[in-house]
Amino acid sequence: MKRLGKWTKKTFKFLGKHWKIKLAVLIIFAGLLLYFIKDLPSPTRLSSSSIPQSTQIFDRNGKLLYTIYENKNQTVIPLSQIPKNLQHATIAIEDKDFYNHGAIDIKGIARAAVSTIFLKQVQGGSTITQQLVKNSLLSQERTITRKVKEIFLSFATEIIYPKNRILEMYLNQSPYGGTAWGVEAASEMYFQTHAKDLDLAESAMLAGLPEAPTTNSPFGTHPELGRARQIETLQKMYEQKYITKDQMIQAENEQLPFSKLSQSIQAPHFVLYIKDLLAKKYGDRYISEGGLKVTTSLDLTIQNFAQDAVATEVAKLNGYHVTNGASMVVDPKTGEILAMVGSKDYFDKTIDGNVNVALALRQPGSSIKPINYAVGLINGYTAATPFVDEPICFPNATGAPYCPVNYDGKWHGVVQMRFALANSINIPAVKMLKLNGVEEMTATAAAMGITSLTEPQRYGLSLTLGGGEVTMLDMMQAYSVFADKGYRIDLHPILKVEDNKGNVLEEYHPLPNPIFGKKVLPQEVAFIISHILSDNGAREMEFGPSSALYIPGQTVSAKTGTTNDFRDNWTFGYTPSYVVGAWVGNNDNSAMSNGLVSGITGAAPIWHDVMAYLLKGKQPEAQPIPVGVVGQTVCATSGLLPLPDGNPDRCPTRFEYFIKGKGPKGVEPGKQKAWVDKTTNDLAKPGQTDNVEQRDEIVVTDPTGSQYCITCPHPEPPATEGPTPYPIAH
Repeated sequence: MKRLGKWTKKTFKFLGKHWKIKLAVLIIFAGLLLYFIKDLPSPTRLSSSSIPQSTQIFDRNGKLLYTIYENKNQTVIPLSQIPKNLQHATIAIEDKDFYNHGAIDIKGIARAAVSTIFLKQVQGGSTITQQLVKNSLLSQERTITRKVKEIFLSFATEIIYPKNRILEMYLNQSPYGGTAWGVEAASEMYFQTHAKDLDLAESAMLAGLPEAPTTNSPFGTHPELGRARQIETLQKMYEQKYITKDQMIQAENEQLPFSKLSQSIQAPHFVLYIKDLLAKKYGDRYISEGGLKVTTSLDLTIQNFAQDAVATEVAKLNGYHVTNGASMVVDPKTGEILAMVGSKDYFDKTIDGNVNVALALRQPGSSIKPINYAVGLINGYTAATPFVDEPICFPNATGAPYCPVNYDGKWHGVVQMRFALANSINIPAVKMLKLNGVEEMTATAAAMGITSLTEPQRYGLSLTLGGGEVTMLDMMQAYSVFADKGYRIDLHPILKVEDNKGNVLEEYHPLPNPIFGKKVLPQEVAFIISHILSDNGAREMEFGPSSALYIPGQTVSAKTGTTNDFRDNWTFGYTPSYVVGAWVGNNDNSAMSNGLVSGITGAAPIWHDVMAYLLKGKQPEAQPIPVGVVGQTVCATSGLLPLPDGNPDRCPTRFEYFIKGKGPKGVEPGKQKAWVDKTTNDLAKPGQTDNVEQRDEIVVTDPTGSQYCITCPHPEPPATEGPTPYPIAH
């Protein structure tokens, strides 16, 4: 208490005469100061670690695809990545004595007052430090309270941070128009480039924006005002000796390469797919404000070509009631998605273009048949296994019998697996599934990457004709297994994610060896399926020798698919280096015209254009023959071994590949005793005794027990007419 009393006496002595008045003034001043500066934010919040930053998504080559942000599109970069021209332009137009004064510029305030009062020209007197504080820590209201807070915080900021750091924060946190805050976001929005790559003219344009971002915007209603501000900035840079007169004139005459507003998002379907993946892993807030740098697997050049191919080919199908298309490209060796086109035009609202068809559940038609036949090869059947293709119905425990038909409405007698798959004939495929079992096919499909076929009891035998629903994304995964020798390498659309400090959060390092993946098919099976799908001669019966599935000079495996009632039209194809998928149809699931003849006039042209583009100038690339595969000559009808005498009348032959140890064991017996209906000249029905006679004929029996007389002169069954309630996939 004595010490307090002593301090009080000294205070009164210091105040001297009229101490009561002076003390009252001090108290009032202190009270006002406390009122003005109460609830002040800390200047330490100006540091980049405390402000929200945008997440940027790039393609594999560093091209910006999209920027994710909540309210401000903002990416913080160091001063070393901001060109000197932009730094000098900002100082020249905003605060020419920035490095020579403190938190406030008394001379600048005086000049602004004179200009405003006597010259009737409104001129700001705030320093760069004051503007930084106002933009980042305070509101934009024009009040005395806010101004006092601004000055107080400016002094505090100058105490805490050096000038270069203040300039860096100003350039990263100032508004440049729209949602762009900071020079990096502004550079990308206006010029589609990074701030470090700006030239003098572009730097001068950006430096003039923070004063009035909307008014001076080159995208605003009066772009000439932004142009005038740019010229003023260049002139001040010249006056302050930052540039020469020649540099000023050259920059003034330069035509600026402004971007289009529509370029703010590239590959929109893919970008939003990536955003969803990021949100599930890191959370929405972190990807909106965390300043992540995401490098994806997308190749924007391939993406743009695929987008153009989809739009061009869909336009040609206008007469077939086809309004939309989609496409994807994948590297099967690494699982990297190189292109994802979810519709012909993301911004076309008339077709719901923003819906990503690559992720939508659709029926695949016959494009799923290779999985069924792969199961057949695993189960011991071969590419030479014969199937009798004739009218047939399968019992159905829950309803009417299942009576599938072929796409062309015809029957083809005995067809071996190679030709049944290559020409996409339906009856052999259904028989193959009958032998395999639906559960085994769905299990193999799941192992290959198809996630949606989870109810085998619901699909029945129509599954092999597209009776279940899948996504293009999953089908690309499955076809990648065929392309990669039976190994499944999961699709990887994201290559690297870095936080706002450059720390790597995740990174994908694909290995060149397929053993990097999981083996889900025997290599021998993948090879034989791939060889069948690349056999242009084998598919000639239905597709002709020069269809869109054929790329001259290249070895490419391909399969089409058209679903029931022509709602979905597909083509998938691959080499060891690329898998390409294409689809056409309508987002509302309405049927296309049945004049759209299978995949070769629908999705196949898109597929062909993209695959031919990818393979242009490249050497043909075929899968090597595995050591577990052998070649053998077999009878072209029964698939059995020919007799050593090689009598072509008894057994025309052809060459086929087999898994070692699973080739044919029996020898073609030639003509045998068979009971024939004398009226139809066809094999007698089981149990038939009337109007029959025994003849010597060549008869083939398929694995389901169906028999077909090769040498009988029976007429071909009539073609199917009219609509069918069953899938007629091709």
